[in-house]
Amino acid sequence: MNFIQIVDYVGTFAFAISGIRLASAKQFDWFGAYVVGFVTAIGGGTARDLLLDVTPFWMTQPSYLIITGLALIFVLISGKWLIRLSNTFFIFDTIGLGLFVVVGIEKSLEAGFPFWVAIVMGMITGSVGGITRDILINEEPLIFRKDIYALACVFGGIVFYFCTILHLNAEFTQFIAALSVIIMRVVAVKFHLGLPVLKGEN
Repeated sequence: MNFIQIVDYVGTFAFAISGIRLASAKQFDWFGAYVVGFVTAIGGGTARDLLLDVTPFWMTQPSYLIITGLALIFVLISGKWLIRLSNTFFIFDTIGLGLFVVVGIEKSLEAGFPFWVAIVMGMITGSVGGITRDILINEEPLIFRKDIYALACVFGGIVFYFCTILHLNAEFTQFIAALSVIIMRVVAVKFHLGLPVLKGEN
């Protein structure tokens, strides 16, 4: 198992937990929570693979189904502790976001696409699962709110690009890119940073 595969699995686990955690807040049953967690974990990667014209990654091995199951068990075991932490969803969602951006970029580059496409695919990989999750639980998707979300993905892609130009170690590049997404998201939320709201005429 290479480093990017580990990143992919950790990101899957983190995103699945974020989806299951929100499903539990909406009082979904165990199966419903599992479905939300699974869709959150694989939604972005599925959209990426369809756009790249390759078989969606989770259809070639059952590990992603298993990881989502482990995430559900984790939430069930530590549910009360997770619920008491008001920022639990944010933590796991942000970690998953950063990790999946890196996975999306790497898989796009491996498929032979230029870097600007890889950055877009990194954003799609990181954000589409969350969009689908929010739609399923009847919430306004984070990407459409004022908080910086998709822009953090783009920022991580740009950091990845410059690390590549500097010929930095591949694993270090992936780590720095993911960390940059996480830091930008945390800073944006902590200090209430965001883009101007587009106001239409009534």
